[in-house]
Amino acid sequence: MRDAYHEELDSIGDSLVEMARLVGSAIGRATTAILDADLKLAEAVIEADQKVDDLQHDLEARAIALLARQQPVATDLRIVVTSLRMSADLERSGDLAQHVAKLARLRFPQRAVPHDLHATILEMGQLAQRLMAKAAEVIITKDVDLALQLEQDDDEMDLLHRTLFQHLIDERWRHGIETAVDVTLLGRYYERYADHAVAVAKRVVYLVTGEHADDIQPDVQPVTGVEGA
Repeated sequence: MRDAYHEELDSIGDSLVEMARLVGSAIGRATTAILDADLKLAEAVIEADQKVDDLQHDLEARAIALLARQQPVATDLRIVVTSLRMSADLERSGDLAQHVAKLARLRFPQRAVPHDLHATILEMGQLAQRLMAKAAEVIITKDVDLALQLEQDDDEMDLLHRTLFQHLIDERWRHGIETAVDVTLLGRYYERYADHAVAVAKRVVYLVTGEHADDIQPDVQPVTGVEGA
């Protein structure tokens, strides 16, 4: 019985990794769809979000069943409760990728992103994908230092978000109000996506240490250009 119990705990972790990989792929493909006005790809991203939702619902059902049957305590209880919270962060990340794809669909056949902001949005999309890949690695390895590093890496997304905003308030802006709204929404989607990746990593810190990430000082410096995009 105990072996089956721990196998079920492991399977919950596997589901979290799969969700992270799916939403990482989704934000990458949604970015391509928004920049290239690719309707077919946008529709594929929108449709694929259902799999993320299904994984979350299944994980919730299994976690609740474990709580009811096994009444876990200490570390095992932290694993179950923290996994539920991580699944919510990952599901929301998938929704944000879907929002990017839906904006691409809404503006088709036009491109929602002006040419002069193409590079910034591309960089935000690539960074979002790298951050989520790193979050998936943290779930697998339970590496606290790597998890703490993620929040520092997120500073790069905040900088890109501010850069985008500076374009919007520049008196030379000539793309109109509708495009300004679109770009504002996109910036928010990527910024919030990155925040959810950081939240996942912070929850792993709590799972491993029993301490909140904000109370722990990282021993590593942020690394940009993380592989895994």
